[in-house]
Parts: sequence; C-alpha cells; structure tokens
Amino acid sequence: MYAYALISVKRKNEKKEELKMYDIVVIGAGVVGGMVARRLAKYKLNICMLEKENDVAMGATKANSAIVHAGFDAKEGSLKAKMNVRGSQMMPSVTEELGVKYLRNESLVVAFENERAEVEAIYERGIKNGVEGLKILERSELLELEPNLNPELSCALLAPTGAIVCPYELCIAAVGNAMDNGADLRLNFEVASIEKKDGYYTISSADGESVDAKIVINSAGVYADKIAAMTGDDDFYVHARRGEYMILDKECGSFVQRTIFHTPTKMGKGILVAPTVDGNLLLGPTATDIEDKEDTSVTSEGYEQIIARSADNAAGIPFGKVITSFCGLRAVGSTGDFIIKLRDRVLTLGGIESPGLTSAPAIAEHVVGMLREDGLALAQKENYNPRHIPAHAFNHMSIEEKNEVIAKDARYGRIVCRCEGITEGEIVAAIHTN
Repeated sequence: MYAYALISVKRKNEKKEELKMYDIVVIGAGVVGGMVARRLAKYKLNICMLEKENDVAMGATKANSAIVHAGFDAKEGSLKAKMNVRGSQMMPSVTEELGVKYLRNESLVVAFENERAEVEAIYERGIKNGVEGLKILERSELLELEPNLNPELSCALLAPTGAIVCPYELCIAAVGNAMDNGADLRLNFEVASIEKKDGYYTISSADGESVDAKIVINSAGVYADKIAAMTGDDDFYVHARRGEYMILDKECGSFVQRTIFHTPTKMGKGILVAPTVDGNLLLGPTATDIEDKEDTSVTSEGYEQIIARSADNAAGIPFGKVITSFCGLRAVGSTGDFIIKLRDRVLTLGGIESPGLTSAPAIAEHVVGMLREDGLALAQKENYNPRHIPAHAFNHMSIEEKNEVIAKDARYGRIVCRCEGITEGEIVAAIHTN
C-alpha cells in the first residue's frame, strides 16, 4: 500500500473572495494541471487553479499504475511519444526538486514465442522515439534477471529508463510548489459555465462563484470535452476507461524488481506486475470502456481478470497477500493521441491518458512554449523557488534527527498509523502545508 493517504493542501482560497482578474486559470488540479501551474508560477503571472473536488489529485492521478514509462509504446511522431520521452527524461530532476519518491527500476515487456514479433515491433518503435538503452532479452537472460517470471515466456524488451513514482505525492508537491510561488487554489469549484467577455473569460461555478481570467487552461481529465464545449470547442470527446488494481502486502514487494508488462493491445499496456516506491506489489489494470465518468467501483470480474492475466507474466504470485484494491479512470480521447491545442486564449489538454503521468512535466514545458509563441510575456520571478519540502521527510530522518524533532514537537512522537509509522505531527503539518 502506498505510504501516504492523500493529504490535504492548504485551504487558503476556499472562502469566497473579492473577484480577481487572473492572467491564467487552470481547470483541474490533477498531476497535469498541477505541473502546468507549477511551471507557470515561475513567471510574473497571477495564476489560479480550480478543482471540483475537495482536494487535489482526486481523479486519474490518485488511481493509476504509478509508472514512469520509457516511451517505446506510443506511435512514432505522436504527441504521446514526444511528451512521454521528454517527460521520462525530466522526471528525475522534477522529483528531486519536489522531494517525491522516484525509483528507476527498469521495465520489461515480456512475451511468449508467438508474440515475439510484437516485442520486435515495439523495440523498433522505441528506437525511433528516441528511447535509450533498449534491448531484447532471450529466455535465459530474462529469468536470470527476474526468477519469478513465468518460465514459459520466450523473450522480452528491456527498457533501462523505466521507473516508478508516487503519483499523488507528485501532484500534491507540484500544486504545493505552485502555491509556494504565489498561485491560488480553489477547491470545490465545479465549473458550470465559461463566458467570453471583452479580452477575458468569466468562469463560474455551480454554486455561483466566479473568477475572471485572460487565459484558460483546460486540464479537466475525463471532463475535458465538457469544459471545451463551454468555450465553443466540440471537436473531440473523452470517454472513461476503467482500470482495476490489486495491491499486495510489503512482504511481497521484492517478488519482482522491475515493472513487468506483457505485449500491449489496442486497449493499453495490459496487466502489469510491478513494485511500488513504498515497497508493495501492484497488479493491474483491467481496461473497460464505460459511459459513466464517475464509476470507480471494483468488481469480482476485474479480480478474476487480474489473477488470470498476471499469471501470464509471473509464476507463484501470492494472491493471498492482497491487502486492498482500487479502480481508476483513464481519460481516453477520440483522436487516439493527446489533444493539446490553443484557440482564442483557451489551451486545451484533452485525452491525457497513459502515459499522462510520465508526460506531465513535458506537457507543462510544452504549454509554456505555446503561450510564449502566442505572445504571452514571460518574465521570471526573482524569488522563484522550484523546491518543496517532502511529505515523507520525517520517515527518512535518522533516529537522532527524529529525536530532535520530537523534542521540539511531541506530536511527532505519537504514532497514528502503525503500519506505515505515520505520526500525529506529520498529519498536522500536512493539514497546514501547501
């Protein structure tokens, strides 16, 4: 299980304020919206993030595979491919600045003999996409690296740049860092209408609140098409794709060292077997297209599919050690690629499904470039700080350092969560921190 439940960001903007003109409003405080806001907060701009839920990272960001993809799967020349590879390159420095757990553990795409052609195809695609270090392994090499794999597997693609991260910690840290640098955040702000005025937009919520902005960035996940339609853009639609997962106890975390995929299909990268940055083992996801953009229920059919398909990848998975399950929704766009476009000062980020987490830093970089080309003046702040205090700082301290903290604040000496060793002091600090 991930080490931290979602922590709340500071609610400093929840109360109704006097109407303020912003340079930029970002709709959606998931990992993509958070990264975009953080990147823009580097400049002398008034920025506001609007989130319909009562916390950030509440959509696809909190329930996904937590994989930093190498970039071999996306179609050559697509935005997915470009953003994936660039985002993968950026992720080590971004996570270091934000104090977020990141591990480059490598990825393997495994296959039976009758699937060898697909492994060779994604190898070639990865080379064209600019992914470094790709290599095709044969059975003996494969089983030497990962002894618990299915012994009937014939070959695999090794991607040394594959990695894992904590997705919601990344989002929380990105949003917090944007706020540290002056950005505002309004939670429980479900956008109901967007009205174009003379030189700006008025964005109104379902309960009557509103903000004005010169530029609107639509990063609304599965609702990106709904937000786009409010601005007169109905060129695309987004549907939800359910993905169910199982998480195994930490005693199973070393069952595999690398992220194990099977050869992909048109529905995605299939059922994976992967460690998490917090030491658990993750199985999933399923892939089911649905109409309901809020349905995150888990099903017995999903469990059965995960158990059956993960066994293709690894032998002897200890399913009796499953401690929880969850379901996430991917925002699948109608174009088959990321939808990133700027029209009349509305920048739309739609269909940001996998590899959206990996691509988030690159999408943010790309957004800044698009706005600059469109004429937005970008003067960097003299006091901009890209760093953020990590949520897990106390857990990583030495005994001596922890005792010093406890001497100053006794709440750090009271354990609230025994499994993960989370203290009262950390929880209180999280509540009061951006």
